Amino acid sequence: MNIAELKKIAFSEIEKAKNPEDLEKARKTYLGRKGELTAVLRSLAERPAEEKIRVGKEANRLKSELEALFESKKTAFEKELLAAAAKKERIDITAPGKKVSRGSSHPLSRLRKEAEDIFGSLGFEIIEGPEVETEYYNFDALNIPAEHPAREMWDTFWLGKKFLMRTHTSPVQIRYMEKHNPPFRIIAPGRVFRHEATDASHEIQFNQLEGLMVGKDVSLADLKGILEQFLRRLMGEKIQIRFKPSYFPFVEPGVEVDMLWNGRWLEMLGAGMVHPNVLRAGGLNPNEWQGFAFGVGIDRLAMLKYKIDDIRLFYSGDLRFLRQF
Repeated sequence: MNIAELKKIAFSEIEKAKNPEDLEKARKTYLGRKGELTAVLRSLAERPAEEKIRVGKEANRLKSELEALFESKKTAFEKELLAAAAKKERIDITAPGKKVSRGSSHPLSRLRKEAEDIFGSLGFEIIEGPEVETEYYNFDALNIPAEHPAREMWDTFWLGKKFLMRTHTSPVQIRYMEKHNPPFRIIAPGRVFRHEATDASHEIQFNQLEGLMVGKDVSLADLKGILEQFLRRLMGEKIQIRFKPSYFPFVEPGVEVDMLWNGRWLEMLGAGMVHPNVLRAGGLNPNEWQGFAFGVGIDRLAMLKYKIDDIRLFYSGDLRFLRQF
């Protein structure tokens, strides 16, 4: 078959192609590795010199023409496919838009932020610490030695012999005192973990906010004034609070802070003057420095403020509950 005949047949088959598959088949027939034109080009080596030059020029010219025709036909098919897809997926610009669902702050995050803002306005710095703690920082340095009964009250999740999930945010006190010089005032919010029997008022994890203030002449009067400010600004100006003697290993004296809520007194915080042993563990001389500490459950405050009767709702992930906030 000469070049002229090959051109006529190839052009005809390309024009007759009805889809990209037919076009690709025609391309392989003439320009593929075993195609008709490829065979002609490979046979040039066996032809006489003059014929080789003439046929070579004609074959290369035809190859360029076929490649251009293939590309033109391929582009036409692509445009047809795009036009069909656009027609099928056409957007109706007159249709109302889809409503975007907006998220909101989790009630615990919301209350924690509010508490942080209140204490921040009172000069307290926000500090965080690790949730996986050592036995030393979680118990020993807080005046809770190995034989102390408080360890059984705070039965927790141990990770080996010396590490555990912290039972309170109080270890942050020691870590901060070790690296900073008084006077200072800090709060340490965060999650804590205890081996609790889960029910409407108990969870294996909850959020606590620890406070510490150390100076030369810090007293219980300072503690009372700051906690009154905090609770009234958070829960309402008309609330009443009272201090009652209580015992906590890391403070001396210790107090229970109660709040009158819906006609009954509820325990809200544990607090007191930092025990001398705790100051020593933090590297401070109790003869030179004194301070107070307190701890409050963020979950408990949120339950009261937002009228939630089951702590488990905070951790359920139920959007029907969360969307209320």
